[in-house]
Amino acid sequence: MPSPAPPAPGLTQDGHASSTHDATASAVSRLDDIHQQLAEIYAELSPQLKLAAGYVLEHPLDIAFQSIRKSAAAAQVTPSTLVRLAKRLGFESYDLFREVFQSAVQSGPVELSGKANQLRSLASQTDDQVFLDVGDAAFDNIGRLFTADNQGRVREAAQMILAAKKVAVVGFRDTFACAYHFAYVGRIAMPNLHLIRGLEGGLLTELDHFGEQDIVVAFGFEPYCAETVKALEITRLNGVKAIVVTDTLRSPLVPGAQITFNLANATPHFFPSILSAITLIEAILAECVAYGPDQLVDNVSQFEQRMRLMGAYVEVD
Repeated sequence: MPSPAPPAPGLTQDGHASSTHDATASAVSRLDDIHQQLAEIYAELSPQLKLAAGYVLEHPLDIAFQSIRKSAAAAQVTPSTLVRLAKRLGFESYDLFREVFQSAVQSGPVELSGKANQLRSLASQTDDQVFLDVGDAAFDNIGRLFTADNQGRVREAAQMILAAKKVAVVGFRDTFACAYHFAYVGRIAMPNLHLIRGLEGGLLTELDHFGEQDIVVAFGFEPYCAETVKALEITRLNGVKAIVVTDTLRSPLVPGAQITFNLANATPHFFPSILSAITLIEAILAECVAYGPDQLVDNVSQFEQRMRLMGAYVEVD
């Protein structure tokens, strides 16, 4: 349960001064605890508390800076419902609950490269509104990924992957592309990554040999695949820790996960975008190679040498 009286930013629990970085990390951690708790208990909440919880999960900035009445109106509940939700999470008052959000959102997003602005400038020179709308959505989705709290989660996810004996990678239908990319690129450096295909009813057989020393990385966006939910149920029963990449903390993939990435995937296209998920994959795998043992770099070099010896690449003069 979160502390009902979190320390002020910049102070430790005993009142001593700490660095701004430590205060930010602590605030983000407390907010993560709230999100994780809400995701765990969401299914058992009353309809009104579900509305309140959904708003809290999806509008942290508004919770931080709006009055309780304005937040309640936006969530279509009464102010007393928000108070009940805060107390359900262990807070003595709504104000103490909101302070966690106010402290956490003070950490702004990590700045993206100036190349993004250059690309937007080039795109704005056309009159193709559909093209521009897709571009705007793509930049927004990636911008929401590169935040201070996600930076911490990426580092934690990389550490989990590096410490695992085996890593199962799961994603079906639209997110199979994510799972395949993660497993294919990741195996170049880390041969203990295994893509789970679940073909011909073999999902249980493929997952049965994963246990407490292993982890599963699962991808799933709405509409959520029953096979992905089943895969997480199987691995959870075997003591496998989970890293989940999804689109909302109300996702059925979230309960029981050690790390959850809640990604934006909006797009004018008729199907949810996987751009932010692919970008996240690249960030996690890069972190693994950067902070893993030297053997990972050797594995990449040896893979490239083998591919060239086999004639897998076409040389360009």
